[in-house]
Formats: sequence, structure tokens, C-alpha cells
Amino acid sequence: MNAKWMIAGAGVLVLAGALPWGVGYLTQQQWQQATKEVNSNQPFVRLETGDYQRGILSSDVTGTVSVINPDTGESRRFDFQADVTHGVTGSLMDFEPLGGWSPSGEDWFPDQEPQLTLETRLWGTAVLEFEAPSMEMVDVDTGESLSTSGGLVRVEISDAGGSADALVVWPALALTGPDINLRLADLRVEQTMNHLTGEVWTGSGEMAVNSLSLNAAQEPPVTLDRISVRSRTEAGDSGQRLDSRVAFEVEGVSLADDTYGPQRLVFALEDLEVEAWNALMTGFTELQSAALASSGAGPEAFEQQMGAMQQVNEAVRDLAAAGFSLGVPELLVTTPEGQVTGSAEIRHPELTADEKAEMLMVMQRLTGDLNLSLPMALVEKYPEVQLQLAPLIKQGLLVQQGDRLVMNAALQDLVLDVNGEEIPLPPLL
Repeated sequence: MNAKWMIAGAGVLVLAGALPWGVGYLTQQQWQQATKEVNSNQPFVRLETGDYQRGILSSDVTGTVSVINPDTGESRRFDFQADVTHGVTGSLMDFEPLGGWSPSGEDWFPDQEPQLTLETRLWGTAVLEFEAPSMEMVDVDTGESLSTSGGLVRVEISDAGGSADALVVWPALALTGPDINLRLADLRVEQTMNHLTGEVWTGSGEMAVNSLSLNAAQEPPVTLDRISVRSRTEAGDSGQRLDSRVAFEVEGVSLADDTYGPQRLVFALEDLEVEAWNALMTGFTELQSAALASSGAGPEAFEQQMGAMQQVNEAVRDLAAAGFSLGVPELLVTTPEGQVTGSAEIRHPELTADEKAEMLMVMQRLTGDLNLSLPMALVEKYPEVQLQLAPLIKQGLLVQQGDRLVMNAALQDLVLDVNGEEIPLPPLL
């Protein structure tokens, strides 16, 4: 009996030792796969693993993150190291920049160091978390300083990368200098994403800021109160169509001792064909990649750019032929002189196969509406506004109705009718 228990105990010990080794092996495979996906899905961040020393209970990793400026193509490199601890069902990776979180001779984090961790599980979930303590950076040459409270950034990935939930909480941030004083209070971001296909994701999100104040030299101080950005993207028709909506809102804008609000702007995309939209997003990504790779301006780079542009053109054509609408369903700007209101929408009908074959250009079947109304007092009080709107008023594109200026426009058959004035449009698309 004792021998059996001894054999069983030995088996348990072997299994207990083998499990972390197996977890470490799978963690390395997951890391390699994640690195491959990061580098293949976008052109602006490159992740490279320098060395991966895997042990039974732990591993050591070194690598480099390169961030590419899309405008100049210049790359900035950050070297890192990670200590990996293997458990029974997953691993914990603790990252740190080589050389520490502060540059040599600086102490950005006087109380404690930031902590960046990645916790993985064998079944395909991962949690990336960045905990930042209070920080202060001072540029002695310019006199500018950046200080922040502690904050949290957390991204939870599940379904083997098919779903993600993000959370950002940052109570305070201040940027001060000889000519500027910028302060942000109570930033919170929540985002849920679910992969639909290709580069198309659905989900919802919200960003909220309690206040954002700016005090610049020779300018009156401005404070934006209770800023919010809400977005929602949903798939319909068994995943074949897509609707997306983003709403920006500011409860109040404070100038001196007065507060005006609310301010609201809504963007909407409706009834997009998912396949065509994905092709369009992929084409834009390839255009960006081609632009970054075209520093030598050789024939291969030119052909890559032309191929990506052709893909974008075909995707726009397919998107239009499938039918869609986009626009600004709501615009509201509150000023001391009154409210500016408006809306706009562009539509394209869904075409049959024969109609699509005969389709010469996208603009031919586009229809749309635009409405804009603003108080006359706003134009009369501010000469710069009057200077910009004077040509529109002179041409009858803005007409006076009572104490307001109004624009009503409709688009059909390549003709834009604005307050009864017909303007033929060139076939650009």
C-alpha cells in the first residue's frame, strides 16, 4: 500500500513539474504567433524578439518595439526585457524597458516604477495591464513639465484574439509651460470589440472626460465640461451588413465667466456591405504600407501603390453598388448668439447585377440632403465669420429667414440644388 502511494506521489510530482514546462512551451508558441499577427496586421508597429530563453518554471525574453511615423517613415526603437513565470494554466510576463522606465539621470517616477504585465491562459485568453504611478517630467530647456496621477490601462483578449475589452482610467494630467497650461480631469475609456471578418470589427465604446481646460498666452481661458464620445458598430443580415454610429458631445464650453452648451455632433454609416467595406479597409492598409516602403521609389514600390489604389477603387465601386448611406444626422453648436443646427446625408441605391455592369461612376446615382441654420447675430458680431460666409450669402447659397441664415440643399443626377440654385457637379468618383 505504501509503495503504491509512493508511486502515485512520484507521479504527481512529475506531473506538477511537467505542467509548467508544457505551459512555458505553449506560451512561447503563443508569443511567436502574437508577434506575427502584430507585424502582419498593420504597418506602423514592428515587434521583434531578440532572445527567448525558456526554462521549466520561468523564461527570459528580450526584444524590440519599433514605432514608425506614417508621415515621414522614420522609426523609433524601444528595447525591452520580460521575466516570464510559468504556472499550471498560464504564464505571467512582466515587461520593462532596457535601461529602466526613466532616461539616464532622470527620475520620472519618484514613488514607484510602472508595471506592464501580460497574463496568458492556455485556452486563448490574455490580459495586458499597465499600472502607472504618479509621474512628473520636466524639460529644463523649455520650462515645460508634464505631470500625471496614477492610471490604469487594461486590455482583455479572448476567443483566441476574436474579442477584446479595453479599459483606461486616468484621474488627472497636466501640461504646463511658459505659454500654455493644459489640464485634463477624470478620463475614462471603455471599449468592447468582436472580430467579424478581415479588418472589420463590431462593438461599442465610450470615452468620458470630466473637464479639459486650456490657458494659452494671449488667449482667453477655455474649459470643456463633461466631454463624451460614444460609438457603436453592429452587424445585420447574418453578418453581411454593417451599421456604425459615433456621437461627440460636450455639455458645456466655458469662456471667462460664461458657459454655453450643449454641443453635439453625430456621424453615421448605415447598411454597408461587409465584404466591400473589408476590401476598402484592406486597400487603405496596403496603401499605407506601400507609402512607407516607397522610400526607394523603385518600380516595385510604384506597382505596389498602383495595385493598392486599384483595390481601393474597386472596393468603393462595390460598396456603392451594394447600397449605403453616410452622413451627419445631427449637428448642434450652442453659441452666445444662438444655436447652429444642421444635418447631412449621402445615399446610393443598391444596384442589380445588370445595373452594376453598366455603372460608369459612383456619383451618377448618388443622392443626398443637407440642412444648415445659424443665427444672423453670429455673423454680424464676428467679422471673421462674416468674411467667410459673405460669398455664400452673395451667391444665394445662404438665405435669410427671419433672424437666421439657412441652407437647404439636395443632390440628384449630378446636380446640387442649394436654395433653388442648381450647381452641376463634375464626375469625380
